[in-house]
Amino acid sequence: MSQIIPFFDLFHTLPLEWDLRVQLEGAYLTSAELEKEARTLTASLTVPADLRDGLEKLTAVIRESYQLKEVHLFQTVSVPKREAGKKSGGSDLIMGGAIKGPVQPMEGLNPKMGSVVVAGKVFSSELRETRRPGVFLLTFDMTDFQTSIRVIKLMQKEDKAALKKDIKPGMWLKVQGYVKLDRDGSDLILDPKSISTYPHETRQDTAPVKRVELHAHTTFSIMDALCSVSPKAGPDSNLVKRAESWGHPAIAITDHGVVQGFPDAWHSAGAIKLLYGMEGYFLNNLDDRIAVHGDKDFSFTDKFVAFDIETSGLNVKQDAITEIGAVVIQNGEIGERFQTFVDPGRHLAPENIAITGITDAMLKDAPKPSEALRAFLEFVGDRPLVAHNAEFDISFIRKGCREAGLAFDPTYLDTLVLAQNLLPELNKHKLDIVAEHLQIPAFQHHRASDDAAACGLFLPHFFKRLEEELDVHSVQAINGAMPPLRKKGRSRRKPKHIILLAKNKTGLKNLYQLVSMSNLQYFKRFPLIPKDELMAHREGLLIGGACEAGELFQAILENKDWAELRRIAEFYDYLEIQPICNNMFHIREGHVKDEEELRELNRTVVALGEEMGKPVCATGDVHFLDPEDEIYRHILLDTKKFADCDSPLPIYFRTTNEMLEEFSYLGEEKAMEVVVTNTNAIADQVETFDLLPKGKLFPPRLENSEEDLNRLVWEKVHNLYGENPPQLIVDRLNIELGGILGKYDVVYMSAQKLVQRSLENGYLVGSRGSVGSSLAAYMSGITEVNALPPHYRCPQCRHNEFITDGSYGCGADMPDKNCPVCGTKYVKDGFDIPFETFLGFGGGKVPDIDLNFSGEYQARAHRHAIEMFGETQVFRAGTIGTVKDKIAYGYVKKYLEARGLHPGHAEENRLMLGCVGVKRTTGQHPGGLVVVPDDLDVEDFCPVQHPADAEDSDIITTHFEYHCMEDNLLKLDMLGHDDPSMVRMMEDLTGVNAREIPLDDKDTMSLFTTSKALGFENDELLGPTGAVAIPEFNTKFTRQMLVDTQPKDFNTLVRLSGFSHGTDVWLGNARDLIVNGTASVAETVGCRDDIMLYLISKGLDPKMSFKIMESARKGKVKKGGFEEGWEEAMREHDVPDWYIQSLAKIGYLFPKAHAVAYVMMAFRIAWFKVHKPLAFYATFFSIRAKAFDAEFCCAGLEAVKKKILEIWNNKDAAAVEQDLAVTLEVCYEFYLRGFRFEPINIYESEASRFVIKGDALIPPFTAVRGLGETAALDTVEKRTGKEFISIEEFSMCCGKLSKTHIDQLKKLGAFAGMADTSQITLF
Repeated sequence: MSQIIPFFDLFHTLPLEWDLRVQLEGAYLTSAELEKEARTLTASLTVPADLRDGLEKLTAVIRESYQLKEVHLFQTVSVPKREAGKKSGGSDLIMGGAIKGPVQPMEGLNPKMGSVVVAGKVFSSELRETRRPGVFLLTFDMTDFQTSIRVIKLMQKEDKAALKKDIKPGMWLKVQGYVKLDRDGSDLILDPKSISTYPHETRQDTAPVKRVELHAHTTFSIMDALCSVSPKAGPDSNLVKRAESWGHPAIAITDHGVVQGFPDAWHSAGAIKLLYGMEGYFLNNLDDRIAVHGDKDFSFTDKFVAFDIETSGLNVKQDAITEIGAVVIQNGEIGERFQTFVDPGRHLAPENIAITGITDAMLKDAPKPSEALRAFLEFVGDRPLVAHNAEFDISFIRKGCREAGLAFDPTYLDTLVLAQNLLPELNKHKLDIVAEHLQIPAFQHHRASDDAAACGLFLPHFFKRLEEELDVHSVQAINGAMPPLRKKGRSRRKPKHIILLAKNKTGLKNLYQLVSMSNLQYFKRFPLIPKDELMAHREGLLIGGACEAGELFQAILENKDWAELRRIAEFYDYLEIQPICNNMFHIREGHVKDEEELRELNRTVVALGEEMGKPVCATGDVHFLDPEDEIYRHILLDTKKFADCDSPLPIYFRTTNEMLEEFSYLGEEKAMEVVVTNTNAIADQVETFDLLPKGKLFPPRLENSEEDLNRLVWEKVHNLYGENPPQLIVDRLNIELGGILGKYDVVYMSAQKLVQRSLENGYLVGSRGSVGSSLAAYMSGITEVNALPPHYRCPQCRHNEFITDGSYGCGADMPDKNCPVCGTKYVKDGFDIPFETFLGFGGGKVPDIDLNFSGEYQARAHRHAIEMFGETQVFRAGTIGTVKDKIAYGYVKKYLEARGLHPGHAEENRLMLGCVGVKRTTGQHPGGLVVVPDDLDVEDFCPVQHPADAEDSDIITTHFEYHCMEDNLLKLDMLGHDDPSMVRMMEDLTGVNAREIPLDDKDTMSLFTTSKALGFENDELLGPTGAVAIPEFNTKFTRQMLVDTQPKDFNTLVRLSGFSHGTDVWLGNARDLIVNGTASVAETVGCRDDIMLYLISKGLDPKMSFKIMESARKGKVKKGGFEEGWEEAMREHDVPDWYIQSLAKIGYLFPKAHAVAYVMMAFRIAWFKVHKPLAFYATFFSIRAKAFDAEFCCAGLEAVKKKILEIWNNKDAAAVEQDLAVTLEVCYEFYLRGFRFEPINIYESEASRFVIKGDALIPPFTAVRGLGETAALDTVEKRTGKEFISIEEFSMCCGKLSKTHIDQLKKLGAFAGMADTSQITLF
């Protein structure tokens, strides 16, 4: 990227010694910032080898050459010494011949260069077959971390076969080829002639004793950090795996205000110890500022010296005292006075003169600071001091005394703190505001002696309240009485950072409780942790001092006295120091003078630790893994509009030796102590424990759930199959119930109760996922999917016949047959689904029961769940939203455009990928509920919060992404869905019970191959099938699938559902096999269960068959191939090659039970379309149509057709237009079948549902563009029982309708010739 440039591209004229110039060959700048006014340069270099003394020489040359005041250079060694690195492998040829010539930087490549050689890391790759059979396109992006280049090679089948190794992201390659412009001339690409692997040495930690990082952020620190902890990521991007690969004994996870990275980190860890922690937003609401400093005690009747100073500015390190004023006060009476000007040794700024009225002339003959301070101390004597905002005044006095060699260790009172605590009714507590409130006589503000007198006169008021209300009678008793008052005060406290580490499970629960409280009770821009809550939950926690934003570091930066620093530090278990480059912004912002002053701040922390016996730990405040990742964080910070987002901040994960080098200024022994010894000692205090109990479910309690489930199952078995059911049913249920009863029975019974409640309210419930694989779920009434093999059963005498030879895929496809025993027509049932796809082989998986409730019933279903388990035990399932590709691309483009940068597409792609996966927000699953048993707290598993940090929300979600706890807590997945709502409405309109619709109805089945049953055939717009508006088969993609397969039975529809929902299952896989005649639909893989059943039928071991199914359906075979022995076993059992190859292409497979449930619902809806068409269309338009617009939809057949073609021909059609086109297709079919729309009728139209009238439908008011449901409902309510004589009268009655709505209704014929106004015309 242009932002990362070779060193000599910027400093090509720099007069350097030859040795230093050689050292800098191959070096490049990763970031640089020039402060023009201050003439200061700060830059980060990546160099091939450590510059050592050369860094100081380089700094001096740059400073002198460019006449800069200060130059700060930071170096990072990108290729360590050979013994310190780990090679990625030797150089192996992948394509072409031997590569000759030196490697060139990718920056500056152009088409005129001829043959070039580049080397770098691949971060994106694809090899695909083009539309021309046998021609393949190899594309990969690679980077040298200065910029990136896209490599493109068009190759024949034999060239592809000649590739000696697959090119994958993460590989380091050397490529020789020719730079060209792409087709449109907008980007450079590299046409490769030879490709080989490229030996690359990665950073390694070679220290004999490793450090422990106690302060590290992951991608869960919202829009701030880039270290992944995803178990899928390797050490190149996973923080935990990187630390483990380096041999670190432990690693802490300390994200900002959240602990959402814990589950992924836990799953990423091998032998390394995880330290579960958080960098919290700490609000010291108890003793952030104390009223009394010093050890001496005084009575309220003693003499006090109230004082005030005026200064040349606010920075104690840079400014000086200009005036000191003081008064002696006792019992409310002012006695002796002291006043002196002080020569600051500089001219005063105009703004300072304006505030204080003190001029340079007034200070001309004033005493020097040492004289003035000596006189002031003599005036004070042994008496206690009093000041308003005393820490400011005391800091200047202390600095002056230190410089003058004067002893200064006073006891002093701060009236600002007393005012904040004793006068909480005031919003502000500045001196003049408090004085006015206490009715202190008028005084000249911002003059030392007057301010001192006013401050002194506060004391009698404060002392009186302390004595009368708090029973405090001496100075040293004041601080102890303040914490309860401090909590109630309105002082605007800025939260500080703090590190919390859980030592054990007790500490983890306390940490979780703090996170919950910080989100639910104390969220104010950030999730705040008040000190009183932290103290109440401190057991099992280690508390660290955090970064420069921590309480202690800020106190040091503010020059607070040693006693105050000790008081603050006492609260912490360990103190932190960090590399000075982390805090360089303090120099830029003028808080400190130079790097040495930053080092001195760290030395102060070290001295405190030594004196107090507290371990001081060097931490990195890690936000990304490697130096080259810094650019991604710049982009993230740019989205947050940080003015200094481009400033260098190399907070990457450092090795032990890199950290020792950072702190070498402390001396070798002390550096070893803070970097290695102390960090390991802290880690040793933390126990090793599992984040969550592995594979252990903690279900809520439901009375008699085990007995009820067992009873329900067997009652239905006997009801359907008689008192002596077939042995295969008994055997299967014994296996299923053996793994369910006493373990998962509550999971089943909770779902059963919710389903039955919905059915009682007239709403069908559809099942999702694999729950239909469980026969116990069917027998208990949870699902309608019967997982048994195809069979006949007699509803009269219970006789049954099972077909187990594989001749039928499901019972619905078998021919009709009468019972040979009693002559009653058989019921045909069974879909042949193995139980293992639900609970795993041997029943080892926790059941996950997913249900589709009617969208209009979903809220009631959720309420029933809460009633069942208790308001305090049910939480919405939390989700975590991360930066996706498109969003990241937008961030990158905006960042580059703002800086006038125009890199190639490959570099844009690299930057985009670098930002992907970072947390953006949190949310809630649309239908997921998590239930905690009533004998446990939710914090035994995870914290809770409001979604998207919405303080005003009454919804509480799990803090963790809900999937990570599904083995431990009951999750009720209760989505709202349109299909059950449609069935309910069609049942209401027709009186037909949808559950009694036969799944072998011939006319309904014919819709999937022809529209003849609808009264037309082969329409030019709709195509040959009648599948328009049928769920699962409505899209152009699935309708083409119907054309390709010509399904004639229900089992084929189930397979097509699997094809459409899977990834890499249909296109380029099953479709080719079917169209080419290699295999039939029934032979190809449509659902995951097909694999297991087929392989078992071929004689493979059932357990191996299950493992192959699981691996293929998750895409593991596609990514990593078959496990050893699987291919051989399949071939030994005559599994065809085409079948094995098909498995290797699959990315994801749908469960058969899910497909069956969807197709059952779709088939029933299709039945209404054939046999009850007006009810079907009224229902579709009322519930499913996303964009019914009466202006277009009610305009007649030709107008609808014209609009459809218009949208189809518009490549840039908006999503709203595309939705309209889908609705118009259904309207077109509606017209083709001879039906029509009546105009909207102000008396007959409903708010949002279509009304059947003869052979027509009357649209609702919501069919008017822009007319919402609220206005429609109000209109229906207001018009009830009325007759209108004019449009004016209707408009006045229905006040929520705008003039635009009225005009549209008029245009659509809703008023049927009604007069515009109610006025009677005389002429």
